[in-house]
Amino acid sequence: MSYDRYLAICKPLHYISVMSVKLRYSLIISSWLLGFMLVLISLLLVCGLQFCGSNVINYFFCDYAPLLELSCSDTTVIDIEMILLCFPIILLPFLCITVSYVYIFMAIFGISSTSGRQKTFSTCSSHLVVVSIYYGSMFVIYMVPYRGHSMTVNKFISLLYIVLTPLLNPVIYSLKNKEIKSTMIYISDGLSGKKTLS
Repeated sequence: MSYDRYLAICKPLHYISVMSVKLRYSLIISSWLLGFMLVLISLLLVCGLQFCGSNVINYFFCDYAPLLELSCSDTTVIDIEMILLCFPIILLPFLCITVSYVYIFMAIFGISSTSGRQKTFSTCSSHLVVVSIYYGSMFVIYMVPYRGHSMTVNKFISLLYIVLTPLLNPVIYSLKNKEIKSTMIYISDGLSGKKTLS
């Protein structure tokens, strides 16, 4: 999505020729294949673990790190694999998004009119908010050593990126819709006791 925004803002005249149907399918298929292959590596390593104690995970869902804590096997190899897989799963897409937005911001600051800058920034602001919430919480959970956190903090942060981010996606993206904006103003005026003229 950030590459799409980059093309739309930085190279608007080349957008249709660059973002062809073939490129769109290639981007979709490569991201799905990469995701499945990397998860398959983790799955195969977890399937080789021995579980000899309790089978109750003190978590909202069966996440990777709490599952490893239940194992009575040596999980050093899996811990190293988890850190190594953070690069292609988390850091590589984050790097692509960051580079795209650096170019987008350079293009926005190059626009002379204030209204043009605001309009251009509004096209990518929703995506930037969603990405910030998602990656911010994910970095804390998966990049910071797991055993250093309190279990309650980890549960809350996991809940943030598993439940809150997908829940906020339609809300954040629809805030640009004029009907939604007018409805929200109407609701906020009704809650504050203001009278609106129809």
